[in-house]
Amino acid sequence: MKSNVGSIDKIARIVIGAVLIGLAMTGVISAWGWIGLLPLATGLLNFCPAYTLLGINTCKLKKQ
Repeated sequence: MKSNVGSIDKIARIVIGAVLIGLAMTGVISAWGWIGLLPLATGLLNFCPAYTLLGINTCKLKKQ
């Protein structure tokens, strides 16, 4: 798996995922809050399968 999630994108995914999971655990939102596992996992793994399908890459390019 090649990383395709950049640093700002990664932080946003982790925060959004954690907030959704927290809200679902406390009962503030319905069980659909567990969908927060997806952005949390993609943020922690630095890889988003949807980005691969769409040809998106938010990682900075490395100079060679």
